[in-house]
Amino acid sequence: MKLSIVASLYKSAQYINEFYERTSASAQALVDDDYEIVFVNDGSPDDSLELAVRLADTDGHVVVVDLSRNFGHHKAMMTGLSYARGEKVFLIDTDLEEDPEYLLKFAQKMDSEQCDVVYGVQEKRKGGWFERLSGSLFWKIINFLSGLSLQPNIATARYMTSRYVKSLLLHDEREVFMAGLWAITGYNQVPYLIKKHNRGESTYTLRKKFSLLVNSITSFSNLPLVGIFYVGIVILIIASLYISYLLFNWLFFSSLIAGWTSVIASIWLLGGLVISFMGIIGIYLSKIFSETKRRPYAIVRNVYGKRT
Repeated sequence: MKLSIVASLYKSAQYINEFYERTSASAQALVDDDYEIVFVNDGSPDDSLELAVRLADTDGHVVVVDLSRNFGHHKAMMTGLSYARGEKVFLIDTDLEEDPEYLLKFAQKMDSEQCDVVYGVQEKRKGGWFERLSGSLFWKIINFLSGLSLQPNIATARYMTSRYVKSLLLHDEREVFMAGLWAITGYNQVPYLIKKHNRGESTYTLRKKFSLLVNSITSFSNLPLVGIFYVGIVILIIASLYISYLLFNWLFFSSLIAGWTSVIASIWLLGGLVISFMGIIGIYLSKIFSETKRRPYAIVRNVYGKRT
């Protein structure tokens, strides 16, 4: 099979038919009938699964992978890629914020560049000022703390060779952060500027974005742990200097030092630092705990469609 198109479903009922029509047209223009569309239902609460199964019943190109519950966007993408059989794989979201027609442009770019991956990068981040500002800070913090050089405003849409996809699937971690895995897998990857459309409220809430930030940092960097060590050293030096000052003042001037408020403030400061540091260490320990149990990052309940 020449081409696999992988897309996850979550609250996608209003988009799925248009996505299917536009994606099918682009695939046929590129490889004629030698393609498949792999939908991954990530526990969508709407009618996405029913609509996708209906498409699979009428079109042999469509395969629907139904997960047993909502596991998250990134894990759904990895599951979909594991079911892709094409020599080339096009990954994209079904919400039509990224045009399915980019498939043709990405394929042309790959042929001209002789690369393994063509991935979309937003010309300008969509959304209001808060979404643009938080998105910009998100990538700056990740790059600073992880040591990676991730492309800011990277999109989901990407066109990949099968050898790259096979290498990507070698990553067997439980906590999946796709942008990091895409980068560390290597190969020759080429960006392509795209425009994302605003199709309503994002399913990524502020809580989910913050959770993704914490997960991405702790998955690809030990800098917070190293930072704890250096902060501890700085506090130790400051405390030692202050104790030396108190002893010197007591020995030579025999006077009490006023300022119990500052002492109490220091206790609260140190207490807060200790608790926050324990929390950081706890996050890393919880990730180790999750990885050692080796639970599957997603469970497939059923697969619909003809796979010859």
